[in-house]
Amino acid sequence: MRFIRPRSRVTAFGSAGFAAAALIAGAVMAPTANAQTNQAAAHGQDSAAKGAALAAARAAKAGIDWQDCPADWGFEKPIQCGYVTVPIDYTKPNGKTIKLAVDRIASTGTKEERQGALVYNPGGPGGSGMRFPRRVTTKNPLWVNTSKAYDFVGFDPRGVGHSAPISCIDPQEFVKAPKADPVPDSTADKNAQRKLAREYADGCAERTGTAMLAQMTTPNTARDLDVIRAALGEKKLNYLGVSYGTYLGAVYGTLFPSHVRRMIVDSVVNPARDNIWYEANLGQDVAFEGRWKDWEDWVAKNDAAFHLGTTRDAVQAKWLQLRATAKKSPLGGVVGPAELLGFFQGAPYYDSSWVPVATAFSKYFAGDPQPLIDAASPDMSDTAGNITSENGNAVYTAVECTDAKWPTSWAKWDKDNTALNKKYPFLTWSNAWMNLPCATWPVKQQSPVEVRTGKGLPPVLIVQSQRDAATPYEGAVVLHQRFKGSRLITEKDAGSHGVTGLVNPCINSRVDTYLLTGKLDAADVTCTPHATPVP
Repeated sequence: MRFIRPRSRVTAFGSAGFAAAALIAGAVMAPTANAQTNQAAAHGQDSAAKGAALAAARAAKAGIDWQDCPADWGFEKPIQCGYVTVPIDYTKPNGKTIKLAVDRIASTGTKEERQGALVYNPGGPGGSGMRFPRRVTTKNPLWVNTSKAYDFVGFDPRGVGHSAPISCIDPQEFVKAPKADPVPDSTADKNAQRKLAREYADGCAERTGTAMLAQMTTPNTARDLDVIRAALGEKKLNYLGVSYGTYLGAVYGTLFPSHVRRMIVDSVVNPARDNIWYEANLGQDVAFEGRWKDWEDWVAKNDAAFHLGTTRDAVQAKWLQLRATAKKSPLGGVVGPAELLGFFQGAPYYDSSWVPVATAFSKYFAGDPQPLIDAASPDMSDTAGNITSENGNAVYTAVECTDAKWPTSWAKWDKDNTALNKKYPFLTWSNAWMNLPCATWPVKQQSPVEVRTGKGLPPVLIVQSQRDAATPYEGAVVLHQRFKGSRLITEKDAGSHGVTGLVNPCINSRVDTYLLTGKLDAADVTCTPHATPVP
């Protein structure tokens, strides 16, 4: 499951598991092997740090050749676009390079008000930050104050969009529907999904190449971020990261603590090494179930608008009825359980999806299935959108699979997900298949960075809703403990993902104050929830 998921029509494409014989062999001489591995990792990090410093020095000298954005990128003037060159492998800074796409809009205030550039990452892995400057051109009221002080800068991370995009499967094939029901009825169903996962992992190697795939990691993206900082002419980074962007920020803050000026992380991935990434995804399954129930309670409370039942159980019964109907005969020939889940999971993700999802659900039971079919089915004519969806999924898979070691034993995946599915059925199997390519991943899997406070790291602002499904609350608490001097704002009794983009004066005012003055509250803050959606 994405940490943020761009609206995707695909949830269960299937996925699988391959065991590294080296891991099994390595267990025989564990102490020596571990010592050697740690030594090699330390040497690799040291070498990559030198490569990153060299790349940043080159970028500072070269700067960015800002131009009007290409017409087909969809960014209006005065937003400008450019590229920053980075090495594919930071341990080989003189080796092959790629160009990262960046864009910006200049600060709207006076020369005296300007404080530099604010760089944004929306999550994923696989999300593009390039729409960030549009918060200024569209006059988003939440960002008027900070846009006076900062140039708003977005970028496509390595492998994403206009930054040497990677791919794992033909995009039209990727979005094709209906997919198999992610909840298996038999061993044969599980084996079919395992085969799809293995084929997907192999496809990543074939379509992207193992040289690039092996360098698709969060630490490398953090190094890229530092090169972008240098290319912008900034001595220190001002950064806003949401969802997976919080993990990118946490790794950046660990690798480059003295390069941070201001950092806000919103909807936080738990950065503990043993949580990245297998456990993080299991944790999502539990949290999604809780937030799904919150939404069902809201639908029941608004039965006068939706007529889907006056209790959570009644709404759940309607969901199961819809799911069973679509499994038997896909709606419109294309919307089966997998496609329904791709659409309905928007509700536990974002409060902004509560009304549209409930409305399509309600219309279906009122005898009009078309809005639900339109919302949940792929648009095969939208080839550009389908390329973006496939690319986002490819980057998500590549980063999470390469960042950390995943279980290679299918028995473990089967046992863990079978047990979870009994109590948390909404997302569990769908999420398992999405991540299963990591079990047969074709390149060496790394060890996650030990996120911690380093010399020079300034106070970081952490913002989190209490019932977030995609990044459970514990993640914010863990990062708060690891980043000394940080402050945590908790939005109580709320669960939307991406809090800084919502209207909540208790949060919005503190975000402004921190970005404009660097000041944080003397203690952690609890805010009441933003307004609940109204049908």
